[in-house]
Amino acid sequence: MGFKNTASNYGSIAKWLHWTTALLFLGSYATFYYKEWFTQERAPEGFTALQLHFSIGITVAVLVVLRILWRMTNRVPDLESGSKWVNFFVRCGHYALYAVMIIMPITGYMGTGGSTEYFFIFEIPKFEDTAIFQNIVSGGFGLSFEEFEKPFDFIHKKILGEWLLWILILGHAGAALFHHIVNKDRTLLKMTTGK
Repeated sequence: MGFKNTASNYGSIAKWLHWTTALLFLGSYATFYYKEWFTQERAPEGFTALQLHFSIGITVAVLVVLRILWRMTNRVPDLESGSKWVNFFVRCGHYALYAVMIIMPITGYMGTGGSTEYFFIFEIPKFEDTAIFQNIVSGGFGLSFEEFEKPFDFIHKKILGEWLLWILILGHAGAALFHHIVNKDRTLLKMTTGK
């Protein structure tokens, strides 16, 4: 298996970026729900889980940028045979996933009232403390962080986090399994064994 994509398979870099992003998204959800379901408010373990959630989110943002750059500079393996409409919806689903993978970390960072202790190695200042917020949002638009944060928090948690991302992930995984089990084509194999 080579590093680059071919007409029939994804290369090792695309596979690594895909599966690492998928695992990090699951880790991000796990840390958030651990905090929500199993810790007391303001408990140290809740703070740790939240910092891990923030750190994973920032890592996802970096990986998604790398994924997009890699996708722009590499061919995409040919789609398995299907109607124009099926292939159209496949592309729409992929674009929607990419959009959400970009919007989730951005809205998470912009709607967070605390700094991120990135995997407890170094600190990333909260958006409220950045020059962009101070000069443009606060200085230019006259918004407080509380006013600014509400729509970003709503988009991140309620629209994307609770519903849309899960629908896209389950649709993506379900389509891959449908291709593998029902259509018996190579769609899933292109991103796994390549055989």
